[in-house]
Amino acid sequence: MHSDSNRPVTIITGASRGIGAAIAERLAADGHDLVLTYREREEEAADVVRACEASGARVLLLRIDLADLDAASTVVPSAVAEFGAVTGLVNNAGITGRIGSFLDVDIDETELLFRINVLAPIVLTQAAISHMATDRGGAGGCIVNISSSAGATGSANTYIPYAMSKAAINMLTTDAAKEFGPVGVRVNTVSPGTTRTEIHAVAGRPNAPDERAPGIPMRRPGEVHEIAGAVAYLFSPDASYTSGADIRVAGGK
Repeated sequence: MHSDSNRPVTIITGASRGIGAAIAERLAADGHDLVLTYREREEEAADVVRACEASGARVLLLRIDLADLDAASTVVPSAVAEFGAVTGLVNNAGITGRIGSFLDVDIDETELLFRINVLAPIVLTQAAISHMATDRGGAGGCIVNISSSAGATGSANTYIPYAMSKAAINMLTTDAAKEFGPVGVRVNTVSPGTTRTEIHAVAGRPNAPDERAPGIPMRRPGEVHEIAGAVAYLFSPDASYTSGADIRVAGGK
């Protein structure tokens, strides 16, 4: 399979559900061919593929555990082998760890969190830039890192290691945008606030979005399509001079 040369080819990690699935379906509707990764939930991942294909996208689905950095290093080469080129990357996959006090943080869980939330994006971003950079024979490209408003404001009493990992992602955007802007690669961040996804149930507090709503200026959690819209903007021609930016989609918080 090779993508039509006029169609962008974008990798999205963690695309089987939630924000990743919404981003995949939005970019498919905008004319992207896609490489989607997932760790589990194979049936849900297949549903996302079908929805994207219904919009005309060609899709490569990869089952990858991004905590395995050797496996993570295969994603970009697999995408290039399938489509001939890669023009975009969305570092979306992530975990929060359990909600609770910092003193209850489990170090083994935190090590896993940093492998998925920070080290895997480093591996993927290095590979994507090496392929895209014009000084290496590439045609340029766009990378969007999915962070969190917690990366800027912190998350005391909730999940401090998660906030730390997202602060690291914010710095990846800032510095990669500066270093690789001269060779045609734009790097930006989208930082969701509390958004209605399953991630809260996995962290042990399924009702967190509604519990937090009174403290959000707009008095509601976000929806996944609202995050996907910000990502779509950053891949659009309207964002051709936007790099190093952090779009906070957090209801005013």
